Amino acid sequence: MIIHILAGGPEENVPSLHRWKDAVWIGVDRGVFSLLNKGIVPQKAVGDFDSITSEELQYVREKMQDIELYPSEKDETDLEIALNWAVDQRPTIIRVFGATGGRLDHMFGGIQLLYKGLEKGIRIQMIDQKNIIELCKSGEFESIKDESYPYVSFVPFSPIIENLTLKGFKYPLTNYNLEWGSTLCISNELLEQRGTFSFTKGILMMIRSSD
Repeated sequence: MIIHILAGGPEENVPSLHRWKDAVWIGVDRGVFSLLNKGIVPQKAVGDFDSITSEELQYVREKMQDIELYPSEKDETDLEIALNWAVDQRPTIIRVFGATGGRLDHMFGGIQLLYKGLEKGIRIQMIDQKNIIELCKSGEFESIKDESYPYVSFVPFSPIIENLTLKGFKYPLTNYNLEWGSTLCISNELLEQRGTFSFTKGILMMIRSSD
């Protein structure tokens, strides 16, 4: 199973959703209303819905049955509530849209939520018009060229990434220790259709970016 989540961030940062099909959709706050306007009826709606009008909320109620309405003052963001539910379903991958481009506290909080996937062994990607963000634990991974997001960057999400090796990239590396505060691995590219990256310790953020 694949689960897609649309949060309530600025719609101009959300890519065309037609590329990502055949998934269970969850709408978060205004993201529910946005999905319905795109002709996609989400399986579940989550949020305090403080970013839509009472008329828009009534429209959502008319179109959907599974709606979880939360108070504005709570210990978790709407996105975290939705992501917790998604992780509990044990999907193969979760893709989060509409979580960037607005308030920075929400965006960085959303990036922190990607860690939930590492704990459960579930891939979680955060996607917008220009970026695909994903966290990786130590191991070896295949990277496939994506013409829509040709640039690949690696950013430490832990104090040190030990023995980082990049093969098939324009700027290769062999057993390099990448530390917090370094920009060495920003804006790389795959030379062929496929390449690999590996490391023996740490948590690495991979960011694919468009022009």
